[in-house]
Amino acid sequence: MKYKSVTAIQRGGPQVLQIVENELREPSAGEARIRVLATGVGRTDINYRFGYSPFSPKVPFVPGYEIMGLVDAIGTGVTGVSVGERVAALTGHGGYSEMIYLGQEHLVSVPPSLAPADVVTLVLNYTSAYQMLQRVAKVKAGDKVLLIGASGGVGTAILQLGKLAGLQMYGTASASKFDVLKDLGAVPIDYRSQDFVEEIRRMEPGGLDFVFDGVGGKEGERGLAVLRRAGKLIAYATPLGTGSMLQGALKMAFTNLLPNGKKAEFYGISALYARDKKPFMQDLPLLFNLLAEGKIKPLITAQLPLLEARRANELLESGQMTGNIVLLAPELLEVK
Repeated sequence: MKYKSVTAIQRGGPQVLQIVENELREPSAGEARIRVLATGVGRTDINYRFGYSPFSPKVPFVPGYEIMGLVDAIGTGVTGVSVGERVAALTGHGGYSEMIYLGQEHLVSVPPSLAPADVVTLVLNYTSAYQMLQRVAKVKAGDKVLLIGASGGVGTAILQLGKLAGLQMYGTASASKFDVLKDLGAVPIDYRSQDFVEEIRRMEPGGLDFVFDGVGGKEGERGLAVLRRAGKLIAYATPLGTGSMLQGALKMAFTNLLPNGKKAEFYGISALYARDKKPFMQDLPLLFNLLAEGKIKPLITAQLPLLEARRANELLESGQMTGNIVLLAPELLEVK
């Protein structure tokens, strides 16, 4: 038997994504075979495809940073999950596929009441947002924050969770996305026609407590200018190349030595996950509870069939999308 995946056969644009057939095999010891029901499409997939990130997998590879699916078969020694169970996992890559093989240590049980499309957005985007707010920034009600690049999947997740936390929020986006930011509780700033440094200094002359930078480069450096003394910049945009990563690390180290008390830190969920899976395993079920209680609702602007990943990548690269793009198993789209 065979299954299909969408594979980046070389570096480049969406056109390098090709549907490839693979031989179905039995799972190895300690491994589960998962039938993918949903996977997200995000900026890291694009960076990996072009090879921009120093962490880009070697080609050919299957993109897809997170999955939600059904356990289809288990290998010897697997005790944490059973066949037919709904699970989610942070994969890094491999999600654009009808089947994926994962070690049981990566699998998180998913409550049966939750929709796969909603669940899969929590795995990467909402967990990243929650960890930046609660584990890195340790925000408290009344804190003033700026999101640079507020309309994407992580940005809208930070806004929803920040609203729950009682934050006073500002966000940069294009004017066409202002209504979304306002609905999520943020004061929008047009990055095309307004200088966010000037706008924030006018509205908050005392400075902000935190800046979350999802764009990187000069924008992050400018974000330091709107922080109060002892305020903190948290950067989460994927570094574009080893040189950029090293340069960013040096700039952050220099910032942290300055006498003004301002701090800067890079957040990367993969690095944290590789070092210690426990926080992820704690935070994702907490987010499942918030979703079940209706306290968060992922903003999903496009749902496409799993094997139409190329079209989904084209939509994301157009820059016109707000929130999340999700790829779903065909049967989930048929019942909508």
